[in-house]
Amino acid sequence: MGKVGAAKKLAAAAAFGGGGLSLLGASLYGVLTAEARLARKAIGIVEGETPDATGWYGKGRPGPAIKIALLGDSSAAGYGVTEVEQTPGAHLASGLVEGADRRVYLREFAAVGAQSRDLDDQISRALPMGPHIAVILIGANDVTHTVRPSESVRLLQQGVRRLRDADIEVVVGTCPDLGTIEPIPPPLRQVARSWSRRLAAAQTIAVIEGGGRTVSLGSILGPEFAASPSVFFGPDQFHPSAAGYSTLASVLLPSVLAAVGALPESEIEPEAFRGEGVLPISYAAVEAARTPGTEIDGTEVSGSQGGARGRWVLLRHRRRHPQTDTEAPNDTDQPAAVGPAAPR
Repeated sequence: MGKVGAAKKLAAAAAFGGGGLSLLGASLYGVLTAEARLARKAIGIVEGETPDATGWYGKGRPGPAIKIALLGDSSAAGYGVTEVEQTPGAHLASGLVEGADRRVYLREFAAVGAQSRDLDDQISRALPMGPHIAVILIGANDVTHTVRPSESVRLLQQGVRRLRDADIEVVVGTCPDLGTIEPIPPPLRQVARSWSRRLAAAQTIAVIEGGGRTVSLGSILGPEFAASPSVFFGPDQFHPSAAGYSTLASVLLPSVLAAVGALPESEIEPEAFRGEGVLPISYAAVEAARTPGTEIDGTEVSGSQGGARGRWVLLRHRRRHPQTDTEAPNDTDQPAAVGPAAPR
C-alpha cells in the first residue's frame, strides 16, 4: 500500500474505532514490539523533575495577555535540561512575546512519559484557565510502547475536537521521525522511521479533521539533528538537548503566531515559489511527514472544504523567526488585563 493510502486507512480506522494494526501488519508489528522493549532498555528509565515553564512572560508589554496551554510528553516538558530558559515552553512564550508584542501567560501540563491516552486528563486541567491556544507534542511514547496507531490517532483527534469545541486554537507537533534515534538499532530503525512517518501523516489528517493545525517535526526537526546528534540530542540520545529544544520551538513558533493572528502581513499569503499551496489532505500529510517544519491547516476552495480526493488543506513552509533572548517566567507578576480576547 502506498503512503497516501496507508495514512488514509489509518486515519479512517481511528475515526471508526478500528483497532486493526493496518500500518505494518501483525507480524512486523510484533517484531517492532520486541525491538521497542530493547530500545526502552537502552534509553533507560526516564525520571526526575523538569523545569516548569509556567508563568508570565513579557513584562511591560501591552495586554490583553495571550494564554497558552502546553500539553503532551517529555518533548513538551523539556526533559533533560536544567534551566527553565532552556525548555520549549520558555522558548515558545518568549518568542510569542516578541512576535506578537503582547504579554503571554504559559501554563505547562505536559508530563514525562505521557502518551496520547493522557491528553484527556491534561485537557481537563487546562480548560479552566481559558487558553487562547493549546500546543501539543505527543506520539513518540505511543511508538516506543507500541500503542496501536489507530488508537493513538483516535485519542489525539478527540482531544483536538474537545479543545476546538471550547474555541481554543490548536497546534500539534506531529510524531517525530524515530529513525534518527540511536538506541533503536538497524534494520528496525528503518521500520521505526516508516512507522513514525506514517503515524505523523495520519495524525495530520486527524488533527485537521478535528479543526486544528499541524507542524511536522520530521527527522527531529531537520537534518541538523541527524548530522550532529551529540549537539541536538541529550545524554540518553533520545530526548533533545537544550539546543534541540530551541530548534523545536523555532519550528513551532511561526505556526503559533499564525494561529493567534500575530504574523506580519508579508507572511500571511502563501508563496508558490516556496512550494506552498492547496492540496488534498492525504497528499499534503505525506509531504509534511517527510519535510520537517511543514504546516498543514484546513482551507476552502470555491466555498467548499473538500473535493473528490478529500479535505482541502493549505500547505505552508513557514519562515523561522530569528531567535530572541529567552526569559524565565515570572510567577508573581499577574496584570489585571487577562481578558478573553487575544489577537487573531
